[in-house]
Amino acid sequence: MPGLYVHVPFCETKCVYCDFYSVEGMDREAAFLTRCVEEIDRRGDALQAKETFTSVFFGGGTPSLLRAEQLGALLSALRRNFTVAEDAETTVECNPGTVTRGKLEDYRALGVNRLSFGVQSFHDDDLRFLSRIHTAREAEDGIALAREAGFENVNLDLMFSLPGQTPARWLHNLERARALGTTHLSCYSLTVEKGTPLAVMVERGEVRTASEDSDAQLYELTMDTLASWGFAQYEVSNYALEGYACRHNLTYWRHEDYLGFGPSAHSTWKRRRSWNVSSIRAWAEQIAAGGDAFSGGEDLTDAMLRAEHISLRLRSEGIRRSVFQKMFGSDIVDDNPALLRQCEASGLLEISDDFVRLTRKGMLVCEEICLGLT
Repeated sequence: MPGLYVHVPFCETKCVYCDFYSVEGMDREAAFLTRCVEEIDRRGDALQAKETFTSVFFGGGTPSLLRAEQLGALLSALRRNFTVAEDAETTVECNPGTVTRGKLEDYRALGVNRLSFGVQSFHDDDLRFLSRIHTAREAEDGIALAREAGFENVNLDLMFSLPGQTPARWLHNLERARALGTTHLSCYSLTVEKGTPLAVMVERGEVRTASEDSDAQLYELTMDTLASWGFAQYEVSNYALEGYACRHNLTYWRHEDYLGFGPSAHSTWKRRRSWNVSSIRAWAEQIAAGGDAFSGGEDLTDAMLRAEHISLRLRSEGIRRSVFQKMFGSDIVDDNPALLRQCEASGLLEISDDFVRLTRKGMLVCEEICLGLT
C-alpha cells in the first residue's frame, strides 16, 4: 500500500556524518509550512489519487522541532488531499533534546502513533563526537516521556562502528534500548559520506574508521543479541518485535508507490520517479511561482524495476519467485543459476520453491550479492 512522506529540513545542529538535506535554525519555518501545504494541495489536485495511503512519515532534519499546530497543519493538508487510512501508521522522527511530554501528548492527539528517536548512542562521548544535541540521559528521558504520552510504538536509531567502539560498549547500547521498552531498532554502521564534515575528518587523519572485521563483528553481535530477545530482523538494518515492523519502510522495501513533499523529497508513482530540489529557498520559490519543485525525474523501465525489485526485496523479506515471475516474466533462479546456487552452497542464500532469501551470513555481504544479480 502507498505511503506519504514529508521532509522537514530543519535541525538545531548539523551532525558530522549526515548527508541528508537539512539547514540549521528555523528562520524559514513559516515559509516552509505555507509552501509545503501549497505543494500538497497542488499535487493532490494534479494526481486525484484514488488509493488509500496506509502510512505517513515525517522525516528530516528534525521534525520534532515543529510545534503541534504546525504538524497539525501538514497532517490536515495530507488528509484533505489524499485518502489516509483511519489506522494509518503515522511516524514523526524525533531528537530526544527537542521533546516535552506536552508536545508528545499533542502529537498523539493529532493521530501520530509512532515515534522514531535518533538516539545513536547511550554514551555521552560518542554523542559529542557525532555532534548530537542531546545527552544519554536526555535520550532516556525522552523515551520515558513518549511512554507517558501514550506511545507504544517507538523506534530507536543506534549507530555502531564508531571510533574506538568495543563490543562491550555497543552491547551496552542495545541493553539500554531494551530496558527502555523499545519495540523497534534501526542499527546502522557509521558510514563516511562524501561532502560531510566526517569525510573531511577522516581525510585529515583526525578520525580512524573501524576495520571491516570489526564492523562485521559488531553487526553479528547485533543480530545474535536482538534475535535472542525476540526481535526479528526484517531488513538488513532493522529489527522489530512481533507486530512492530515499520509499515512505511516496508512500502519502500516492497517497491510500492509513495509521494514525498518538501525540499529534497523523492516520490515514486505509477512507474515515474521524481525528486524535489535540495534547497529550501529554491523549493519555496518554485512552489510560490505556481509550479512544482521537481529538480529531476525519470520513467522506470522494466529493467530498472527489475533491478530495484531484486535489491529492495533481497535486503528485506526476500524475493518471492512467483511474484517475480508474474512481474518480469521469468524465474529469478533461472535467470541467475550459477551465482544463486554458488551463494546457496556458500550459505549466503536460502532458495526454496517460492523464495530466495539472505541467510544471516548473507546479510553481511548483501550489497555484493545484489550487485551480482543486477
